[in-house]
Amino acid sequence: MGRATLVWAVVYACFGLACALSNTPLFYLGGDHPGPPELGWGAVAVGAVACGAVARLGLRPTLRVLLWVCCVLAGIGAFGLLMDIVTLVFGQGVDSGVAAAHHVLAAAGALLLATTARSVRRPPDATLVVASSAASRPVQLTACAGTVAFLPYAVMKLTWTSGGTFAGISGEEMLAISKRNGASGIWLTLESWGLDATVLLAALGVFLLWGLVRPWGLAFPRWTLWLRGRRVPRWLLLAPALIGAATLAPYGVFGVGYAALATAGVVTMGRGDFPSASDALLVGWIGLAAFAVYGVALIVATRSYWLRSRSILPG
Repeated sequence: MGRATLVWAVVYACFGLACALSNTPLFYLGGDHPGPPELGWGAVAVGAVACGAVARLGLRPTLRVLLWVCCVLAGIGAFGLLMDIVTLVFGQGVDSGVAAAHHVLAAAGALLLATTARSVRRPPDATLVVASSAASRPVQLTACAGTVAFLPYAVMKLTWTSGGTFAGISGEEMLAISKRNGASGIWLTLESWGLDATVLLAALGVFLLWGLVRPWGLAFPRWTLWLRGRRVPRWLLLAPALIGAATLAPYGVFGVGYAALATAGVVTMGRGDFPSASDALLVGWIGLAAFAVYGVALIVATRSYWLRSRSILPG
């Protein structure tokens, strides 16, 4: 694992250097608004520090602190990966191929750095012990909250796809807005069938959430899923959970904060395609609150699953 992390660090530093020297932005601030290309030097720094820390880790285990710092920074760099996956699944293009590649590379680095940092403290003969137990009652109640938070969002979206009107916009107007914004054929076809793509993704997200807190989620890696004679690891659930939590929790929490400021009149909420700013604020509250509550619930559930399925010494 240390060698894989070292290779990643070199590749990540070279990737950032190439982007910085060519003035290619690694980050997008939303839509078609690229961030400063100078941020590429940040990727160079993270890769260089990670490379040095991994190379000296065997001699100085205290360097794992640097690995965790690089892990957090790589996780920040991976923000937006979930949005890239969603747009690609439904046949839409990403804002930037370079930015999407950076999201994937940063996410892989965050996982490698975390695993390498943990391996310093874990004995090499540790084995994975999976107990068929559910999460604690508070964690399951948190999962309930994350599930219920999506109900208003689903009702709003399905109202539009069924031809109804919500927040001053009818289903036909919302479909026209989707076409104008370049929605893919898959997206538009689902809407014509009365289905909303984001509601389907929310259902998958709820399924993932309960998989993290119920006993069948712990047994999932042991079901007839085998790769070259080895069981599929717990990362099968942890990887999408971490990507979702790292994206939806900060997006939702900061979004709710902005919506609260807009409600108090401190900042102004643009009306966008809605008849009024109050309509836009209503829709914003419903969507952002769902992402915030679900994102926090996913963090709690992921931590519970991590601890309940972690590697321990035999006996």
